[in-house]
Amino acid sequence: MNNQNFNKNIDSYDIFIIGGGINGCGIARDAAGRGYSVYLCEADDLASGTSSQSTKLIHGGLRYLEYYEFRLVREALTEREILWKLAPHIIHPLRFILPHHKDLRPAWLLRLGLFLYDHIGGRKHLPPTSTLDLSTDETGKPLSQNYKKGFEYSDCAVDDSRLVLLNALDAAEHGASINTRSKCIEMQRNDDCWLLTIEDQLTHKQSKISAKILINASGPWADEVLSTLNPSKSSKNIRLVQGSHIIVPKIYKHDKCYIFQNKDNRITFAIPYHDKFTLIGTTDHEYQGDPCKTHITQEEIDYLCDAANSYFKQKISPDDIVSTFSGVRSLYNDGASKAQEATRDYVLRVDRSNNKASPMINIFGGKITTYRCLAETTLEKIEDLLEKSNDQINDENKGKWTETAPLPGGNFGIDEFDKTCEQLHKDYSFLSKEEAKRYTKLYGTRARDFLDNASTHQDLGESFGYGLYQHEVEYLISTEWAITAEDILWRRTKLGLLYKPKQVEKLSQWIKKFREHNI
Repeated sequence: MNNQNFNKNIDSYDIFIIGGGINGCGIARDAAGRGYSVYLCEADDLASGTSSQSTKLIHGGLRYLEYYEFRLVREALTEREILWKLAPHIIHPLRFILPHHKDLRPAWLLRLGLFLYDHIGGRKHLPPTSTLDLSTDETGKPLSQNYKKGFEYSDCAVDDSRLVLLNALDAAEHGASINTRSKCIEMQRNDDCWLLTIEDQLTHKQSKISAKILINASGPWADEVLSTLNPSKSSKNIRLVQGSHIIVPKIYKHDKCYIFQNKDNRITFAIPYHDKFTLIGTTDHEYQGDPCKTHITQEEIDYLCDAANSYFKQKISPDDIVSTFSGVRSLYNDGASKAQEATRDYVLRVDRSNNKASPMINIFGGKITTYRCLAETTLEKIEDLLEKSNDQINDENKGKWTETAPLPGGNFGIDEFDKTCEQLHKDYSFLSKEEAKRYTKLYGTRARDFLDNASTHQDLGESFGYGLYQHEVEYLISTEWAITAEDILWRRTKLGLLYKPKQVEKLSQWIKKFREHNI
């Protein structure tokens, strides 16, 4: 079937992407910025799967050194500072405390690993590793007296779901079509293009799109997408590993993090989280079943509580848990015997039945820190595949560009976050300092897009509690694809940690009425 035989009402694109997680949105941004026409479909909300269930870190992966993943660690460490510069509003540096456990890895091995961690990734701005006397340092006070020596090193925190949203937003501003609650239900491969059927998950209305190349960036659903294309063939390219976290009231006062070794050779983190809480995670075990239906198990809750209690003086129990989240990571199936040993590196595979058939690129594995590199590698393959059929686009293609282009709202220096907060507070003096900080952490310089000419809180419209006003909600609906209260409270603001059921219901009803009258 040729393009000219398609219905003229069918929109045609260079690239069709399945999956609205960090990889799909990162590829969409890079491709749209190079001049390709891009259509992305996501069956749920952006970052509704794996990309919002991480430990919220941009890091090299210190423990991956034990598995000789030197290339991955080097790439991740290099990306750590690049991403910090691109998004200093949602990414900020952290210091991690690694207590030495005398019955586990020896101190010399930890120091060697941290020496490599400091030097193989081209660290420029983050401070280096130091050795601590935990009997006198403030970071030793929350710990059991068993821990006398420790190490302190650098990594970065990230608002993972907002990182996805900012990539999608920048992709859209470069011309990409970003479609949430849209599921690709049928894929027909032809010699010169793909014919794809999309179903709106809210209205169940179907539409068709044609594209020259198909990108399968669906994460845990990657094999399912391949099965849709070829129902008779079973695909086992990925293995699912469940990672769960618990959130408890703040355990300690300082702003540094902990990385704990455990007797099973796994590690867990304890991280200050949204001022009032401590985030503890993650677990690491094989998962079988529907990726949409993951939930933390009692076994995982007990494991995380026991891990924390083996280090902290202040003991926690399941009764202390404020919230939990659990998701599955799709790791490339490299045959590793244990979940924690499976590679976190990404694998890209081009699928075409013959040299003339329309190509498909499958994305397996990867980690949030290296998403931008994954996108660049994918674009290299796209350029090779489309070179002959898309000469005009490639003549105009500006090549690699995402390394230096700030993400939306991130157009200020890595040392200018406090200055940016202060300026926002100065320009909108009715805001509290806490509100100015929250807006800057979420939206950076784009907070002004919805604050507009407001001079009082009343100018921001109806209040939904905890500093969430109508103008911000309208912005999230009109600009960031939010549809439900859950989208807003958990993936865009994290205010869900504070909201009571009645407040959630009030927001839900308001959104419903707003959408009925405006969408």
